[in-house]
Amino acid sequence: MDSSDLQAGDALGNEKEIRMKEYTNRELQAKAQQFRIDVIETLHQKGTGHWGGSASVADLLTYLYFKRMDIRPEEPDWTERDRLILSKGHASPMLYAVLESKGYLPKGTLSSFRDMNSSIQGHPCMNKTPGVEMSTGALGHGLSVGLGMSLISQLHDNSFYTYVIVGEGCLNEGQSWEAIMSAGKFAPEKLVLMVDYNKVQLDGTVEEIMPLEPFADKFRAFNWNVPEKMYDGHDMDNIEESFKWLDSQKKGPSVIIYDTVKGKGVSFMENKNIWHGSPVGVEHLEKALPELKEQLSKWEDE
Repeated sequence: MDSSDLQAGDALGNEKEIRMKEYTNRELQAKAQQFRIDVIETLHQKGTGHWGGSASVADLLTYLYFKRMDIRPEEPDWTERDRLILSKGHASPMLYAVLESKGYLPKGTLSSFRDMNSSIQGHPCMNKTPGVEMSTGALGHGLSVGLGMSLISQLHDNSFYTYVIVGEGCLNEGQSWEAIMSAGKFAPEKLVLMVDYNKVQLDGTVEEIMPLEPFADKFRAFNWNVPEKMYDGHDMDNIEESFKWLDSQKKGPSVIIYDTVKGKGVSFMENKNIWHGSPVGVEHLEKALPELKEQLSKWEDE
């Protein structure tokens, strides 16, 4: 590598630093909490949408888009961008809130959620929504697509990461395990599976519907990198620690399992399968907002 190569590398590094504002983890906690408030208000206004899974994935999406992923919202089709596939597509309201804040969508777009002809529908659509890499919602196919994307990255000198966020519902599908098996064989270095493990589904708990344990050991059996611990998916310091572990891996693929809470932030909605997709009524919103705002003020004041 000559001096011109080093200078080019420095320029690219500086360019990324300019694109990525440096947030403290406390600021990210507050930002994720504000997204929860924005989403629950939107779901109330629209009378439709999935609160439980949106609330549980808020912190992971916030960390990815505001601290981790190398992206250009002003150039959403930039070839070397990192990719995010939200396989659990029913959590789309939280993704839209993040995309709007990041600059992919005009301000106020979230208020058009599920409106006729809106660019943001109940499940993400790659043909209508800037920043959406794959249309998802039919649980299970997100990881297969992510594997394909990561293999393309591998063919191009690992130029980008592919992150796939799944819930337990995705991992109840056989297609996911076929992709897990294939990824173990082809070993794409920059494929990262992130499990939003809130342990509650539409019809009940994971234990009632289809137990996944021994969860981590199953991935190890398929030759995935798996950390020795489960990380707290609602603690930015813990999420940051999980990415330090990821960056220490010399090969792929890697999976990170996050311990999360369905309906996080609203006590009477947490860990209740009824709040997978039930409408948020006036009485629910009036009880939920004070809790969410109280926690937000704590993050902002600390």
